[in-house]
Amino acid sequence: MPEGTATVLPDHTADAALSRRRFIRGAMLYAMAVGAGTTLSACGGGGGDDDSGDPPPPESASEAFKHGVASGDPLADRVILWTRVSPVAPGTFMVGWELSSDANFGIILGRGTVTTGPAQDYTVKVDVTGLQPSSTYYYRFSHGAELSPIGRTKTLPVGSVSQVKLAVLSCANFPAGYFNVYADVAKRGDIDAALHLGDYIYEYGLLGYASQTAFVIDRESDPRQEILTLADYRRRHAQYKTDPDLRALHAAVPLIAVWDDHDVADNAWSAGAGNHDASSEGGFAERRAAAVQAWQEWLPIRVPDAANPLKIYRSFDFGTLASLHMLDTRLIGRDEQLTLPAFLEGAGLGAGRQMLGTEQSDWLTAQMTASSATWQVLGQQVLMARMEIPLSVASSFTLETLAEFTLAKATPEPLRSDSQRELVNQRRAPYNLDAWDGYPAARESVLATARGLDKNLISLAGDTHNAWASDLTDAAGGHVGVEFATASVSSPGFERALPLISSAVLEDAFPDMVPDLRYAECSHRGYVVLTLTPAEARSEWVEVDTVWSRDYQARTVKTLRTLPGSGNRTILDA
Repeated sequence: MPEGTATVLPDHTADAALSRRRFIRGAMLYAMAVGAGTTLSACGGGGGDDDSGDPPPPESASEAFKHGVASGDPLADRVILWTRVSPVAPGTFMVGWELSSDANFGIILGRGTVTTGPAQDYTVKVDVTGLQPSSTYYYRFSHGAELSPIGRTKTLPVGSVSQVKLAVLSCANFPAGYFNVYADVAKRGDIDAALHLGDYIYEYGLLGYASQTAFVIDRESDPRQEILTLADYRRRHAQYKTDPDLRALHAAVPLIAVWDDHDVADNAWSAGAGNHDASSEGGFAERRAAAVQAWQEWLPIRVPDAANPLKIYRSFDFGTLASLHMLDTRLIGRDEQLTLPAFLEGAGLGAGRQMLGTEQSDWLTAQMTASSATWQVLGQQVLMARMEIPLSVASSFTLETLAEFTLAKATPEPLRSDSQRELVNQRRAPYNLDAWDGYPAARESVLATARGLDKNLISLAGDTHNAWASDLTDAAGGHVGVEFATASVSSPGFERALPLISSAVLEDAFPDMVPDLRYAECSHRGYVVLTLTPAEARSEWVEVDTVWSRDYQARTVKTLRTLPGSGNRTILDA
């Protein structure tokens, strides 16, 4: 067949090809579901008549607004409203918006029009001001005679606040499974805001990370290649917002988001990325600029500094109860990640090694200093807690090295062999140098600030695809705060990275190796619900039983808490 041409199969051949595709997809999906202990419905999860298993779009959806609606960056008196118009032809368009205190729009509290076009990829953002604190609003958009779906949003509280409940999300890889985690958050009805800690999209092509079975559930990446250009990143964001569960999440709660590496490229830092080859893919700065522009176009974020699109760190105050500081540990100030040999040699571990950059670090210090809230919450991408493990395991994470260390530690000291004593007393090293463990001086600076200001510090993290809870300790061993880290929306965890080690073994071994670690869950997708009150901060880990079917069950698998005050600030059982 000549390159650049396509052949249309005769009808009977096309039908046969489609039947084979359906048969193969159904057989593989059944096999995956049986392996995961999941029961499938006859229609692949309760969807419509198409072979993807997707449920039909909401009745209020339209072709003009097929990417849904969203709200984000709520403050006490304002919120960002977002949508996108799908054009039938290039040009600029007028889009109307309305805000009401009821879902029937009986009383219109605000309305206006906005122009959009190709310069912003036909996305629309409205920063609606003059709102009341701690209030629920409904909104919709219009284009010609078409109305968008209706969205629900909420402003932040002021003054004395008895409770705030946040859903914490991270790492949603479209080809890796259905977004059941988003669906579960959307239907709860008790969440004040959703925090997304990054990897809202992934950059890989059709055969990239966790995409091996994407065709089984009709979730192959679009575009097919690894994304590099502005058009690529826009198209990938558009694909993600075809997902009904992501649209449902956005329509249900306001989103507060930061990016992580896969929103640009794997293991990104301020001047490059592990998954970027300048010799074949062009300059990293150009790729980063394209990714950042598309991210800001397609998410309901209020950009703090129009002159510097990389500056997305910002704070949100929930009355006197909590100050949430959303950080960028990825793009604006991070130095390049170290290799394990370089770390062991001490290369680049001086006081000047940056994770946030000096400007962001100074800003965070000023924000925490000015805040009188009970809780100081860091919404950021990577694990801040100390996760150093024995060097023998860090160098070669296998069942054999793990068993050798575990056995040596479990053996009473008088009965240990010399080699076992060496194993127990060996040097430790970070299991993940992309996290704060690879930037110890920067971490110590943040912890010293919180300790010096006598703040109740909570770090929220994502990135690893696994669930964790840890005490935050400084270099002297003092307790400064706690970290609650969420599992992923769909990206696989250690069950894929370390398939020869059972999750039960890992979940016992990690706390045994890491003194500050209080909880580990290494094989399920899920999210964290953080409930803040003046008396405590409570973290619930919610997991879904499958991402291979839209029929799923969700359950709370662990609840931990911490108390305010200098004599507390450690992980406690609920």
